[in-house]
Amino acid sequence: MKQFLRQNGPILLVIALLLSILIGIGSMVLGSGMDPLSNLFSVVTTPIRNGVSAAADWAEDVYAYVFRFDEIQDELDGLRAKVAEMEDQVREGQDAQRENEQLRELLNLQEKRRDFVFESARVTAPVTSNWESVLTISKGSNFGVEAGDCVVTETGVLVGVVSEVGTNSARVSTIINTDIDMGGIVARTYSAGILEGDFTLMEAGRLRLSYLPDGAQLVAGDEVLTSGKGGVYPSGLVVGQVEGVFTDPSGKTRYAVIVPTVDLDALVEVFVIKDFNVVE
Repeated sequence: MKQFLRQNGPILLVIALLLSILIGIGSMVLGSGMDPLSNLFSVVTTPIRNGVSAAADWAEDVYAYVFRFDEIQDELDGLRAKVAEMEDQVREGQDAQRENEQLRELLNLQEKRRDFVFESARVTAPVTSNWESVLTISKGSNFGVEAGDCVVTETGVLVGVVSEVGTNSARVSTIINTDIDMGGIVARTYSAGILEGDFTLMEAGRLRLSYLPDGAQLVAGDEVLTSGKGGVYPSGLVVGQVEGVFTDPSGKTRYAVIVPTVDLDALVEVFVIKDFNVVE
């Protein structure tokens, strides 16, 4: 349609103009004659003149649109480019705000735990299997990262423990992985136990706090921290909250199911604790 109007637009305008001229001449000639005939001609030709005039206006508008189409398209492309640029600026601003908030939280953690030596790293690969819960991070032995180092968020929430180290990367067993085994303590009651990964609970994104004392009084929502017992891992790292307390199938011991505080699916940057002071 656009190509047709480009090729035939001038012809349509000329035809409309000629029709208008012919009707005008006829009107003048007959208008000088007998009134009945002149009136009849006027009655017959008025709708035609109006139609021709409307058609001419339409043709002119369409003709102008067709020949300005490329110009309009260029303007739209320019506007789209400006919108895309503004969206990029907004995203950059949001990223900068998140980074500032993260640094602020990290500074707060460093103020509280001056003994921590951190190494920041990016999460390059998330959990990849139904049989394990592991992350790959962007720092390895070249940056002083070692197996057994704890990995946390900027607020000191435990993510997991480094299990394998490469030159420039490392694998991290998350806190719900089956190889996790560390001391845990309930902040409210100081009831201590062992934080363990469990295959069944891992599928639900949970872990357990086992070997609870007989008199331990835990309630849902109690916060659980690392105890630092044994000096292998730092104390005071936030692990999660108690979801419920259960009795072992043997009937001899009780354990609590723990909901991790960390959102493993939302991790972008983490911090490896390369060194810390042992607190017994």
